[in-house]
Amino acid sequence: MFEDNHLLIVNKRPGDIVQGDNTGDTPLSEVVKQYISEKYNKPGAVFLGVVHRLDRPTSGVVVFARTSKALTRLNKLFAERETQKTYWAIVQEVPPNASEKLVHFLKRNPKQNKSYAHSKEVPESKKAILTYTIQKKLDRYTLLEIALETGRHHQIRSQLSAIGSPIKGDLKYGFNRSNKDGSIHLHARKLTFVHPIKKEELTIVAPPPNDVIWNACL
Repeated sequence: MFEDNHLLIVNKRPGDIVQGDNTGDTPLSEVVKQYISEKYNKPGAVFLGVVHRLDRPTSGVVVFARTSKALTRLNKLFAERETQKTYWAIVQEVPPNASEKLVHFLKRNPKQNKSYAHSKEVPESKKAILTYTIQKKLDRYTLLEIALETGRHHQIRSQLSAIGSPIKGDLKYGFNRSNKDGSIHLHARKLTFVHPIKKEELTIVAPPPNDVIWNACL
């Protein structure tokens, strides 16, 4: 999707893992390293910095850093929330309002790999903020566009579930059945940030996966 000497930005498919985990499956970071090694004929180890992650069943924009300088600056940008993240989510239950700012306190349960959304602060919880807007109504589903203000574990999944609109295919957060391929209909649609070296604003838009429902949203 985008590539220069400092960055490599890809459109992750649902099911890919960004970084190695205990499944032993080949992560996207290794696939990208291999690509760089072959394209630029680089012998030995290829540097690649993982800046942020997307959940395994989620698709969309993922940024990698090709130099340590870019990685340091990108880490700072993401940590200080100087990025604009826009997601698309497909839900079956229409949310109560056409547009709404959701504020919850998320408490993570590492054993279940799940975050629980609370309306009030509870011990060890973190504040989570997003704004959703209904973008399109399909026959059975609704497309939401989500502007993310904080980046918490499973934030969008947990917050939409908390208002009674779990994401299509997301069994973990209350949807009634899974998608055949194990994906969920959550897509990192757009990312805007300032290039860490060139200092120019960069906006990356990722097309959603090719399926009937996503295609109906375009």
